[in-house]
Order: sequence, then C-alpha cells, then structure tokens
Amino acid sequence: MSCKSTKVAPSVDFDHSCSDSVEYLTLNFGPFEPVRRWRRLPPCDEFVGARRSKHTVVAYRDAIYVFGGDNGKNMLNDLLRFDVKDCSWCRAFTTGTPPAPRYHHSAVVYGSSMFVFGGYTGDIYSNSNLKNKNDLFEYKFATGQWTEWKVEGSLPVARSAHGATVYDDKLWIFAGYDGNARLNDMWTISLQDREQGCWEEMDQSGEIPPSCCNFPVAVCRDKMFVFSGQSGAKITNNLFQFEFKGHMWTRIPTEHLLRGSPPPPQRRYGHTMVAFDRHLYVCGGVADNTLPNELHCYDVDSQSWEVIHPSLDSEMPSGRLFHAAAVIHDAMYIFGGTVDNNVRSGEMYRFQFSCYPRCTLHEDYGKLWENRQFCDVEFVLGEREERVLGHIAIVTARCQWLRRKILQARDRQRQKAKQDSGEEGSAEGSAGTPNLEVSIREAEPQPFRVLMQFLYTDKIQYPRRGHVQDVLLVMDVYKLALSFQLARLEQLCVQYIEASVDLQNVLSVCENANKLQLDQLKEHCLNFVVKESHFNQVIMTKEFERLSTQLIVEIVRRKQQPPPRLYSDQPVDIGTSLVQDMRAYLEGGGLDFCDIVLLLDGHPRPAHQVILAARSSYFEAMFRSFMPVDGQVNISIGEMVPSQQAFESMLRYIYYGDVNMPPEDSLYLFSAPYYYGFSNNRLQAYCKQNLEMNVTVENVLQILEAADKTQALDMKKHCLHIIVHQFIKVSKLPNLRSLSQLLLLDIIESLATHISDKQCAEMGPDI
Repeated sequence: MSCKSTKVAPSVDFDHSCSDSVEYLTLNFGPFEPVRRWRRLPPCDEFVGARRSKHTVVAYRDAIYVFGGDNGKNMLNDLLRFDVKDCSWCRAFTTGTPPAPRYHHSAVVYGSSMFVFGGYTGDIYSNSNLKNKNDLFEYKFATGQWTEWKVEGSLPVARSAHGATVYDDKLWIFAGYDGNARLNDMWTISLQDREQGCWEEMDQSGEIPPSCCNFPVAVCRDKMFVFSGQSGAKITNNLFQFEFKGHMWTRIPTEHLLRGSPPPPQRRYGHTMVAFDRHLYVCGGVADNTLPNELHCYDVDSQSWEVIHPSLDSEMPSGRLFHAAAVIHDAMYIFGGTVDNNVRSGEMYRFQFSCYPRCTLHEDYGKLWENRQFCDVEFVLGEREERVLGHIAIVTARCQWLRRKILQARDRQRQKAKQDSGEEGSAEGSAGTPNLEVSIREAEPQPFRVLMQFLYTDKIQYPRRGHVQDVLLVMDVYKLALSFQLARLEQLCVQYIEASVDLQNVLSVCENANKLQLDQLKEHCLNFVVKESHFNQVIMTKEFERLSTQLIVEIVRRKQQPPPRLYSDQPVDIGTSLVQDMRAYLEGGGLDFCDIVLLLDGHPRPAHQVILAARSSYFEAMFRSFMPVDGQVNISIGEMVPSQQAFESMLRYIYYGDVNMPPEDSLYLFSAPYYYGFSNNRLQAYCKQNLEMNVTVENVLQILEAADKTQALDMKKHCLHIIVHQFIKVSKLPNLRSLSQLLLLDIIESLATHISDKQCAEMGPDI
C-alpha cells in the first residue's frame, strides 16, 4: 500500500518519528496485500540452485540473496538472487574467488556489499576436512566481485552458528560454536575501510547471555536482541538486549506477563528473528522436538509477546529449522530450511507486516498521572496525613474499593455544602469546587503512589536486581492490592517478588512477608531456602543468625519434613485490565462520575473531562484555558458533524483505544487525529486500512453517503466505480431507495458514462 503525505496543520504539534508519524495519509485504491498474510512465492528451481538449509539470506534493494548452506549431501557456496517484484529466481553474477562451501556462517549487508563471516566447511559426505572458519569475505552487489579481507592482528576464534549484525559502520559477531565449546564472546570490525579494518574483542557487562549457538540476532531501537538458542544441554526461551553504546546486556523479564497473557515462545533453536518497526518476529525452529510454524511477535515498547493470527487466506509455511529470513519494505521473506523427515526446502514465503502506530492509551493516562493536571481528588494517607492527588474518573474506573470510598466522601461533601449554603450542593468538578478529600489511614504514601501508577498504566516498576528495598516496597504494594481487592495488581506483585527472590534477599523478604502476614510469599521464601542447592548457603549468612526464632524453627522443620505439595485446578483470577475497565466505564460504569456533556447535533452524550483531556490535545487545551459555562461541548470534525455511530466509535478509541468500526465510520473519523490532536495517527492508519480493504457491495451505499457528506471525493469516486460494475447486485439493496436525489443522480450519471447501450439493454430485465 502506498501512502502520500501533505502538509500538516501548523496548529498541532505532531510526532514524525517512524510509523507513529501523523502525516496525512491519502486513500489509494487498487490491489492491496492484506496485512498479516502469508503468501507462497515461486520456489527455487533445482536448475537454478539446490534446496537447502543452514544458509543465509540478505536483502538488498528489491532482491533477496541466498548464500551457501547444505543440500543434505554437500555444502554449498553458490549465490542465488530472488527478485521480489518479478518473483523470479536466478543465479547472481559473481567474479573472483568466493568463500569455500559452508554452512552455519553469517551474512550481513553494509552499504552496497554483503559480508560473509565464518561458518563450518569441509566435505560432509565423506566426513573429512571439517572445520570452523573465521575468514571474512565481501561481495559487491554492483560488480559481483568476491574479495577476501586479509586482517592483521587478533582474530576471533573460528566459529559457526553465531550471531552477526551491523551497527555504527561495524560488523558485530557474538557467541557461536568453535567445534569444542559454545561461546559468548563479542568481536567487532569496522567495515568502512578494508585496509584499516582490524578485529577488536569487546568487553561486555550486565546479564551476559550464557554461551550459546544456533540463535538469531536482530537490531531494533539501537539495541541488539538475542532470543533462545542452544546453551549446552540447556535451551532457554530468554530474550536478551545489548546496548551498543554501553556494551551492557540485560535479560528482559517476563514476570510482568500475567497468567492469561500470551507467553514468550517456547524455548527453541534454529529459528529466525527479524526486526520491523518496533517489533521482533520469531519464526520456526525446533521447540522440544517439534517444528512449530506459528509466528511470534515481541513489542519492544510494551515488552509483550503475541502469537500472530494470520489472515484467513494465508498460505502458511510448514514448521522448519535452519531456514533464513530478511525484510524488504514492509514484508518478511523466509527461504529454505529443514522440514519434516530431514528434507531440505526450496520454498520462498512472504509475510505482510502490519505497521500500525503503537497504542498510546497507557502512555497517555500515565502522563496524566505524572503531570497531575485536572486533579479533582486528594487522598489523605497514613498517620502523617500526607496528600496524594488523583483523578476521580481513572480511580473509580479501575478500583471498586476506592470507588466506594470516593462515593462516601462525595456524599459527605454534598451534605456539608447543603448545610453550609442551605441549598443543594453542586456536582463536583464545577468551577470553584475544591478537590474531594478521601482519607485512607491504612495506606502509606510510597506504596500508594505505586498502586496509583498501576491504575493509570497497568504497570509498576520492576524491582532492580540487588535492591532489596525495591522488593520490600512491592510487598507493601501487594498488601495494599489485597486490601483494595485489585486482583491484577496482586498477581503482578507476586510474580515480581517471586522472580526477584535470591540468595541475598530471601531472608529479608521472608521476614517481611511474615510480618505483613503475606502467607503465599512466605511459603515461596521457605521453599526457596530449603532447596538442596540453597540451604547451606542461606544458613551460613549473618542474616540467618539475626532471624527470629519462630522463622528459624519453621525453616528447620520444613527442611526435615517438607509439607505435601498442594495442587489446585482452580482458575487464577487475574483481574481486569486498563482496557477492560475503561470500556466498562464508557458503557455505563462511569455514568455517576460524568462531568461534561458532548453535544452531537443537539443530542447530549455525558463524558469525563479527564479522560478526554488525557487522550486529546484539543480537549486538554479547551479544559485548561476555558471551560464552557454550561458544561457542554459541541462535537464536530472540522466543519463536518460525524454520524452518531461514528461518534461512538471515536469515544471507544478515546476511552480504551478500540479501533474496530464499520468502514463508513472510518470515513468520518479519517481526519479526527488532526482535529482532536491524538498522540499519533493510529486511528487514521486503521481507518485507511479499513476503507481500502472493506468496501463491499453490501456496504457501498452507506460509504457513498458518508463520502458525500465528508467531501471525500476519492472515496466517492471509488464507491461509484463499484456501484457501476456491480449494479445488478447493488440495485437490489433496500437502502438504495433511501439515498438522496442528488446521490441517485450521481449514480445515474456514472452509469451513463460507463455502460454502453448494449449493456443497458442486457441489464434492463434485471433492474
């Protein structure tokens, strides 16, 4: 799908980064590739190149280049080229001496060249001369010239099944297998000048991945990511990120993924991973002796995984390992690999990405919490009566316990106002009304602030490694979550705490859990202590000497006689998410707390100022600068008043980020991001996709009416085109009779322009 851009209105400050840009998108009609669709492309013919696995593919301009691998009998060193526009295969032109036949090497693109490093060479048929390599070759796409780089000085140990990428004009090599052991070292070499290039081993810090091989790497947001792979006998499904600037590794935690949320992919090796926009896509590999073919997607921003559900007309590839993948434009191409029964594949598949801008719902509500604008409630906390500001709409949407507290405080405020003035008090939120005060003596300020952060964002800060105070704070938050009946926060705290317990902090956490009467966490700590590999180390610490007698007795008894394990098949209540709560709030749950009325063509729709201001810079500016005296706001998009149905679709987007709507609504809301100043053009991108893909005979008349009303001339022309070419079917639709006279005349004019006299005569009996 192509998209054009026009000048953005100067009154709105839009973020033009990557696909989150709010530059104006115009509609373009033609044959479109459905998003998230797999398509099987022509396979590589045997006379061009053998079927293979353990090869590499790279993308350069509009072509995929395949190098090396093995066909099941021999190693290969041919170079194949697949043109993605023509969907045609050929042998790439080469001159000079190519690398020796090899597999499990790496290949990257820098500038107008491909660089091939290392791999395993020799004769696998006779099992002779087999060895790993550490040579570096350059292939120039323009001339087809192969050249070996002769590098002086220190060299990386020869290896295969390693990871490689390009960043900051350098080739980065990580880990792999040297023939005897798996590695986890890192080397770089500058690719700018062949004469000056020299290898340098990099110092690494942080949570360095274990020595591993047969894993992929991908670069996203200036970080390198490594997922799973073979680490000796142990295969994990850990995801690590490497900061190029500080050479720091971090294991990305999965403890924030609640039960019921999509988990990370199974542990595996021989898979691929590519980066596109803010996502990493993991495909294939061997997972516990199976060959899964689902596609997993990791969102770098939200740190969440999902399994991609492909479009219904997809031609899915079968499970495979040691295939290779590359990205061209907005699609991923995978080629080859080993499929069932150790068969090599020559298949090429294309996957169409969806590149919608990210959902900013949690971020927008999070900014509302951080900025403390439009606060209308003060929580008075603890014995010292420290005050924390908040927003009634968000808090009452998320927490029923706090909702009851707020309702009680509001009733008291109204009674007091009635007594003071002798008349009925006004509703909260009007000019001059002080913030509502809600007293919660059982809550201390620091854990309460963390709880509030969760209400606004569905997230809390993950405890820093080695910081026991962070863990103890989350325990206090957990205690509050239990009191406030926030099941989702309870689960999050438990997972964070259990994942953070280690030999250094287990006794502190256990003692605190005992003090707070958090039995589930105490059980976890006791079981951790009495583990065979932990017990001796824990009891030799100074902290154990200072432990209370009661806990020492419990630990000794548990070590001597472990309690029987209790298994429960009861489903765990994971609570409701921010999206679910805001949806329920819009659908009636928040009616008691509405403080603004939106007027659509004279029809009132109660709403919440804070939510509108958090999600729309238009409403934020309005409520900050002036408030309508009567508390009513007329709704339009520019000079156009949307339909009632489209208006409700826009409210769903504002309140909980929903983008599902009928195509006719998309036409009304296509320009809404500009007028209302949403954080990015996510809504518009969905509207565009919805319109381009979903105009059908059944809905074409409704969309024609909407296009006429919104003066969307390109869409109106497209609808008239469909009506003319499908007129026999359209003429039988009941709502044809309800069209305006002018639209009926437009249809007649289009028919007269496009249909010949003979066609009219043939059509006559059917009309």
